[in-house]
Amino acid sequence: MTATHWILTLICEDRPGIVHAISGAIVEAAGNITESQQFSSADTGTFFMRLQVESAATREQFEAALEPVTERYGMTWQLDVVGRPLRTLVLVSKAGHCLNDLLFRQRAGQLGVDIPLVLSNHPDLGELAAFYGVPFESHAVTSPGQKLAFEERVLEVVEEHDIELVVLARYMQILSPELCESLAGRVINIHHSFLPGFKGANPYKQAHARGVKIIGATAHFVTSDLDEGPIIEQNIVRVDHTRTPAELVAIGQDEESRTLTQAVKWFAEDRVLLDGARTIIFR
Repeated sequence: MTATHWILTLICEDRPGIVHAISGAIVEAAGNITESQQFSSADTGTFFMRLQVESAATREQFEAALEPVTERYGMTWQLDVVGRPLRTLVLVSKAGHCLNDLLFRQRAGQLGVDIPLVLSNHPDLGELAAFYGVPFESHAVTSPGQKLAFEERVLEVVEEHDIELVVLARYMQILSPELCESLAGRVINIHHSFLPGFKGANPYKQAHARGVKIIGATAHFVTSDLDEGPIIEQNIVRVDHTRTPAELVAIGQDEESRTLTQAVKWFAEDRVLLDGARTIIFR
């Protein structure tokens, strides 16, 4: 029987014997550990682990071997196949740099996602999605009723395509608390590093006027607290007084694209685990 390459992630209260017990269960499933990372959080008393295991056992056999250990330690755990594309919905507005990077890397085989649809509150990026052969829908969001209808459509798509991740690729609308709760732990957003200093329109122009020296971006989980969800990835680049506002925008968009794509990649590879208000990243 051909071996399957599995990803096993687990979270539980930190106690002695966890690694030994899990290793024994993997041996019972005739598994060979090819990658192993673990972390004990002193802040929350929680143990985190991510394993990649090659085994000829079926999923049922593997789960049966794990069950006594997961029950004994009260584990929250997940078993997946290495490289399985994650079913991903992307929401956008008018800016296309993050969407272009996601779609390009998906098509190039560099990002383990399957994007069945791009949803937008503007029609501007329809041609970009079509270039990559991805279906695109736009629905205006200019009133509370339209916002509610758009979010209902999001939930329809999540159900219809069994969506595992929603990516806000510069989607310039605030999600309702109800939608945030419904999709908790499954929505990733990107924003520039100027918040909360430079809010509103033209943040790069404001930053230029203040002579900023660092431009960056933050990718994080979405919660009902605006731009305050657990951080997944951050990047920065130094700039100086010679940069024009247009150059700052271009630099910032590069950082946003790079940061968002990295966060999505880690999430798709089951490398992102939540520890309260922060994340554990097994790179």
